[in-house]
Amino acid sequence: MPPASEKEAELTIYVDGSCQDNQNVTAKTPAAWGVVVVVGDNQRGMGTGAVQTEVSGLVVTDSEADGFLGAEVGSNNTAELSAIAHALRWLLEEAGDSDAIIRGDSQYALEIAQENWKAKANVELASRVQALWREVSKYRVLTGVWVRAHRGHRWNERADHLAFRAMQGENPLPLEFWKPGQR
Repeated sequence: MPPASEKEAELTIYVDGSCQDNQNVTAKTPAAWGVVVVVGDNQRGMGTGAVQTEVSGLVVTDSEADGFLGAEVGSNNTAELSAIAHALRWLLEEAGDSDAIIRGDSQYALEIAQENWKAKANVELASRVQALWREVSKYRVLTGVWVRAHRGHRWNERADHLAFRAMQGENPLPLEFWKPGQR
């Protein structure tokens, strides 16, 4: 890796998942993920920095479908893990060699991704996320940080908005018209 002075600015990536009904979930339960990539975030929740990109989509539970990552059901946990997977894939494909912090409001998903906890369900999805985490970590310093949900943290709230709207089958509001807390 090049010296820190030659590296790009550190990236902060906010991830979140959303599920329509997180009880009695099945492969047909709608769930979605959202990812917000920010350059220059001060990590304090005030929404500093600039959004470099944002993406969102549905959790894919059909093993024959494009985008399948191993989720057996649509749930909040599979949505959170899928968000981390998509953030990691973005880092591999788009981010150069910038160090990155992935911030999410699911301690479960972050601990699974970093292999601190063992998955008891959706093992294939967890395994894929862990493999991606290991691969990304070969090229950059990668840190996972938990952030409290629904506490007005601008970029975490934006990731929540993206996930919720994708789960509803709706486009997200453009950033310039969106307010934190607005689903």
